[in-house]
Amino acid sequence: MKKVILRIVLYLAMVVLVVGGSGVLGYIAEQKAYWYAFRQEPVPLGLQPISIPKYDPKKPTAAVLLGSASTEVFDFMVPYEMLAMTEAYNVYAVAPTKSVTPLTGGLDLMPHYTFDEMDQLLGKSPDLIVLPYMPLGDPEKYQPVRQWIQKHSHTYILSICGGAINLADSGLLKGKSSTVHWQYFDQTKRFFPETNWIRDQRYVIGAEKMVSSAGLTSGIDATLYVISKQLGEDKAKQIAETLKYPSYHFVQHPQVDPYSIDGNEIVYLLNQAFQWNKKNIGVLLYDGMDDGELSTIYDTYAASGTSRVISLAETVQPIVTKHHLNLIPKYAMKEAPDLDRLIVPGKEAEALAAGAVKQWREKAGATKPEFLHQGSADRFMFDAPLEDLARQEDQLTAKYGTKRLEYRANSLRFEGMPFSVESFGVPLLLAISALAAAFLIERRFIGKDGRQMASQK
Repeated sequence: MKKVILRIVLYLAMVVLVVGGSGVLGYIAEQKAYWYAFRQEPVPLGLQPISIPKYDPKKPTAAVLLGSASTEVFDFMVPYEMLAMTEAYNVYAVAPTKSVTPLTGGLDLMPHYTFDEMDQLLGKSPDLIVLPYMPLGDPEKYQPVRQWIQKHSHTYILSICGGAINLADSGLLKGKSSTVHWQYFDQTKRFFPETNWIRDQRYVIGAEKMVSSAGLTSGIDATLYVISKQLGEDKAKQIAETLKYPSYHFVQHPQVDPYSIDGNEIVYLLNQAFQWNKKNIGVLLYDGMDDGELSTIYDTYAASGTSRVISLAETVQPIVTKHHLNLIPKYAMKEAPDLDRLIVPGKEAEALAAGAVKQWREKAGATKPEFLHQGSADRFMFDAPLEDLARQEDQLTAKYGTKRLEYRANSLRFEGMPFSVESFGVPLLLAISALAAAFLIERRFIGKDGRQMASQK
């Protein structure tokens, strides 16, 4: 009986050790690579001056915050773009320091101003602070963000997605209502019990000057709501139409059937843990590119756990987007690593990126540029990347990506493998290997006495 129990323990322990250990290590590495995508590539010492939008004292000023450690790419770029599209605000990227700052997935940019420079420019609080999600894992790096939010606590604050965690951490949500991304809802509610957390709304009005959004694309609804209140309903509808955003009704009626963690998350966990053969996807940066359309590449492919997204341009000098963000490419074209794909994002990419594409074909060449948003002028910016993800990987990964984004569209058409052979197959192969190893150990040690007795007879 003891040997039976010992055998069971051995086999279970080997499976847990091999499959569980590999999965945990893979998951941790992938989470770190996405959330803390610190630049390993050198930044040229002679960077050209960055482009800073002209300050107009007659306009209200919106400060969109960046953390020194990392900032969620969609949370930052899309509200920034939407406010800039109104042409009614001074909109600036503001960070603790004037240095290259990473967004999730590995997109780098230079802020327009530091916190101190913003204070000196205005001589008062900004009229609007947009608070994307910034991981709090490095207290020393994050402390200046917390202090600056607290310093300007009486201004209008719009938190996007997990930015509500940053807002709660600053102490400004005590006794107020808020929402947050569905993945973090229960955990956030436990950590900050003095806030009334509302699960079933795309955005929540927490106070007279405080609005929080749920996951990712819910931030579009919250930003449109703020625009409608400050600039009028017509302006908000104009921005939504320009973006081809299909869900403006949520701006007027934010209540929804809430998402929660369920069995659908298994594909996300397996992709993170066991997608060992990740694709290298280059994204070609070019002057005038659309800020939001660029963010879709990182928050679709890099966030899925299936791909590494690598930015490149002709040189490692600032690339200025349509709305004056200053991007710093990881690589110059001639130094780019081997790529599985090269995506040129943007509905107007063929015209705006013609020079950059020509340079790519002349200097680097082998990987064919793909104009991902081509032919989707009448569709929302996430439609083409999500549908392409289904073809590149599988439908389950694309469906989970849509849920993660809280993109509640019914126009997406997914084609491709029903599930990831690699993500489901690798743990199965590891389990078989673990059982084989356990069998050999059992034969060598646990069954040794029995075999010796049989041979003696």
